[in-house]
Amino acid sequence: MAFLNDWQLFMAVAHKNKTLTVFLALVLGWLGAHRFYLKGSADRLGLLHVCSLFVTGILYGAVKPHPFYIVLPLLVSLIAACIEALVLGLIPDEKWDAAYNAGSGKASRSNWVLPLLLVLVMTVGAIVLIGTIARLFDLVYTGGAYG
Repeated sequence: MAFLNDWQLFMAVAHKNKTLTVFLALVLGWLGAHRFYLKGSADRLGLLHVCSLFVTGILYGAVKPHPFYIVLPLLVSLIAACIEALVLGLIPDEKWDAAYNAGSGKASRSNWVLPLLLVLVMTVGAIVLIGTIARLFDLVYTGGAYG
């Protein structure tokens, strides 16, 4: 139990990097890694991202629908992670420090990598969102006639 308290103390004092948060949202956002990095293991929205993996497993193992419907929960989680990455990445450094680095004693200073990551997040998020909407409408309204 003492280890858990030490870990919570470390997570409360550790300096959170905005660039790393956006990178985690881009790469492992569908699992909620960025949420767990910021708020710890008890974050409810992070657990919701993890639940999308279990829903995908249940759909694959039990129901056997069209393969697109199996990965749909992961795609929705990825789209939400891209939106979160954009919101978190566009927070000014002063507000970021007030929200996530209040006890760290350091000041954040974003560099040129963050805008590049935000452009990449925007590109990936737009492609996944448009592709998901297009494929979903194709399956719902035409029964998959276009692919």
